[in-house]
Amino acid sequence: MKLSRRDLLTTFLGAPFAIAACRDTPVLRFPKGEIVGQSVQLGHILREDRSFEVTADNWRNVEIAIIGGGVAGLSAGWKLKRLGVEDFVVLELEKESGGTSRSGEGQPVGYPWGAHYLPVPFRENFELISLLDEMSLLEGKTADGDLIVKEQFLCRDPEERVFYKGRWYDGLYLHVGESDEDKRQYAEFQKHLDFWVDWRDASGRRAFVVPSASCSDDAKVIELDKISFADWLRQNGMTSERLVWYCDYACRDDYGLKLDQTSAWAGLFYFCSRVRKSGEESQPFITFPEGNGRFVNHLAESVKDKIKRSHMVVSVVPNESGVDVICLANGELRGFRCEKVIYASPVFTAPYVIRGFREDAPFAASEFQHNAWFVANLFLKDRPRPRFARDFPLAWDNVLYESPSLGYVNATHQAGIDYGPTVWTYYYPMCHEPEGRTKLFNYEWRDLADVCLTDIARAHPEIYDLCERIDIMRWGHAMISPRPGFIWGSERRKALEPYRNIHFAHTDLSGIALFEEAFYHGLRAAGAILTAETQRR
Repeated sequence: MKLSRRDLLTTFLGAPFAIAACRDTPVLRFPKGEIVGQSVQLGHILREDRSFEVTADNWRNVEIAIIGGGVAGLSAGWKLKRLGVEDFVVLELEKESGGTSRSGEGQPVGYPWGAHYLPVPFRENFELISLLDEMSLLEGKTADGDLIVKEQFLCRDPEERVFYKGRWYDGLYLHVGESDEDKRQYAEFQKHLDFWVDWRDASGRRAFVVPSASCSDDAKVIELDKISFADWLRQNGMTSERLVWYCDYACRDDYGLKLDQTSAWAGLFYFCSRVRKSGEESQPFITFPEGNGRFVNHLAESVKDKIKRSHMVVSVVPNESGVDVICLANGELRGFRCEKVIYASPVFTAPYVIRGFREDAPFAASEFQHNAWFVANLFLKDRPRPRFARDFPLAWDNVLYESPSLGYVNATHQAGIDYGPTVWTYYYPMCHEPEGRTKLFNYEWRDLADVCLTDIARAHPEIYDLCERIDIMRWGHAMISPRPGFIWGSERRKALEPYRNIHFAHTDLSGIALFEEAFYHGLRAAGAILTAETQRR
């Protein structure tokens, strides 16, 4: 049933704001645009439990098939290539590879469709550093061995601002108007973060570090995964409204979850894993106008002759000699007879694709739960003027304090283009909606465009006149959900083990959806296959 505009905006933006928006900002002009991206109908084929037969002349022998061309799959291919392995294919469902790190091309710059930054890695993350070096992003190293990234690739100032009660302010934590108690609780929160940043277990491992495989498994750390981040804050006496908002924003930003849906371990990981030692700032961000699409394009270029796009894997059949992989490509069934498979698709798809998985499940794939988002790219003919002389200026990341969205990222910021046309990327996680995924795909382009424009109009009433086009991508399974009990639960660890010549490699396996985690698992799976092959020979 078609919702009224008031009901639509109430669902996404809340009743008080929806009522005011319908009264004060009637939509007089709508830009052009469309829904783009994921093949939803194709994905549902997997749930139909069909049987697939490939004709004899449509089979091909290959040593390794990588299923999924997101960051994990591309990273696995990148490592295989670097180690001299040539007999492999990367099978990608979509017309474009990259998953949630993909980007779009436009004017005046490219723009992200999802992930849009990479924190500078610690000096111990050798393989990620080798990727950055290969991309010519590095200037050198400090005397301590820390990376020096070329300045043009580090997020330029101003980096962040927040819109609150009609004004823009610097940073994400809202200091304006804070009480003495707010200040005390914020300082207390920082003390807890400092404790965990400096904490080491008996083996010298940090509690939180990227990649998460290097984190301590000490009982004191694991205990944090048993409660929500909201419970952890309450147990430590931190109830300040602005501190709670700040932590909730962090969870929505990195995990697509609300504060009470997120593991306390994951919440602290967000704040602690990229800080070298207490008292220091978090690692700076590497970013580009097109976001992490720059990394995706580099990885894809390195294996461009191996990628088979629009190849939807519909069946994976382990057997005594290896694994048979069947794809649907342009309406035709094609098969690959493989020795090994790297399964770099979301883990929840395994029971639908891998023959025999349900009957003899090596782990409970249903434990790998994902959340839904929509991302909108707004193409503006010009940017809004400041409403007040003392407003903090347009930044890279622009957050709306009183909105359930994450605000927008300004694509031209990193290119140093501060005037004229631009592209804004707006992010909305569906964590406020029960059955958010199902509801998201019931909304049409105009519905979601209306939500986006109405929300941004809080801060920029002239957005209706400036926006010439809005394209929207709906991510039904945008990222893994690090809910309480999952990070250190048994099912995630079981999935790290190979299953009948199939090696799983997806950021799902970390329980947190980050570029570094996907990169790590792609390399881990590729390395495990080559190690096993060397030992066999």
